[in-house]
Amino acid sequence: MEMPKKKIACLLMALILAQALALPAYAAPAQAVELALSSSSAVLIEAENETLLYEKDSRVPRPPASLTKLMTLLLAMEDLKAGLVDWDTMVTVSEQAWRTGGSQMFLNIGQQVSFRDLLKGISIVSANDACVAVAEFLSGSEAAFVQRMNRRAAELGLENTHFVNSHGMDHPDHYMSALDVARLAAYLLRTQPEVAAFQSEREFTFNEIRQFNLNPLLGIYPGADGIKTGSTPAAGYCLASTSKQQGMRLIAVVMNAPTEAARREDSIALLNHGFRNFELKTLYEENEVITQVPVKRGQKRAVGLVADGPVQAVVPRNDSSYDIVEEFELPDAVSAPVKEGDVIGTLRLKDPSGEIIAEVDLSAQESLQRLSFLPYLLRLAGDFLAGLWQRIWPF
Repeated sequence: MEMPKKKIACLLMALILAQALALPAYAAPAQAVELALSSSSAVLIEAENETLLYEKDSRVPRPPASLTKLMTLLLAMEDLKAGLVDWDTMVTVSEQAWRTGGSQMFLNIGQQVSFRDLLKGISIVSANDACVAVAEFLSGSEAAFVQRMNRRAAELGLENTHFVNSHGMDHPDHYMSALDVARLAAYLLRTQPEVAAFQSEREFTFNEIRQFNLNPLLGIYPGADGIKTGSTPAAGYCLASTSKQQGMRLIAVVMNAPTEAARREDSIALLNHGFRNFELKTLYEENEVITQVPVKRGQKRAVGLVADGPVQAVVPRNDSSYDIVEEFELPDAVSAPVKEGDVIGTLRLKDPSGEIIAEVDLSAQESLQRLSFLPYLLRLAGDFLAGLWQRIWPF
């Protein structure tokens, strides 16, 4: 008896569904497990490529407390590198800075303090008064500095961030998401290693007052060397922490934890999850030629392209089915002369689902001069003869 068309259609749909379910499925690493965390928001990323490894409400804007200071430190270091200030520049403390509440390094009105000490106070003991002093010195007023903070956040693509002050005390319009904090922390660690080193120091003495770094992972968790704690009534307990093990640096952020102990335990749980389940895979070593691009009228016919350092990606540990897809964006050819270090193309690394996990600039391995007329003419003649010979005698 002939099957009704509706039954045939249903059978076909069932077969298609079964086939789809039989295909390998690549879940986003961040959704691989569900961790028992007390914090309202949490995120774990790899620091170099900012690969997302775990998240819990990571894009929800929340009061960030002193995690705000990561942006204050970034702008201060960028101004230092631009030559607008140096480590030994003396900053005069204003009454407004002195009046700032919360955590302090106990500055006095009119006191002259070195830029270095102010940044150490911000990094190690989360000094609010130092934040205001730095902001006023660099931008004329804290309000002007905060405008710079928001512009820089937009430039860095921090989509769920808005600042009202330089230190992080509670305000309804002052917020960051956990993912934004993690990305900002990763950028700070990559670009400003000098100030990042301050964050690993365990104590700080100023005006004969000895204070201690409140990061609960320093000296406790293997490889932990930063980054920043924070707590206010609205923010709860927050922590951006980092650890480097076996060449892989991870950044964990927890926001609005109910207690200091929960903040510590959630951070450890995130880092443990990352180091136990993921590893850093090296795809190309430093200075290894990744690909080539033809060079028009160059000393050589092609130039090798290399990355600025090893090309690495985070992959699930002991999962041979997880393949990194390489996608190149290259010109058909470049014209001589070529200078060593010129950026010529891009290598994109994608996870098996097609999500971009890293973008790497590819630059010329060496310099190539432009051939003068006679050598170029001889090359063309040789190419012509070689092609002619190939047609006459193809084997």
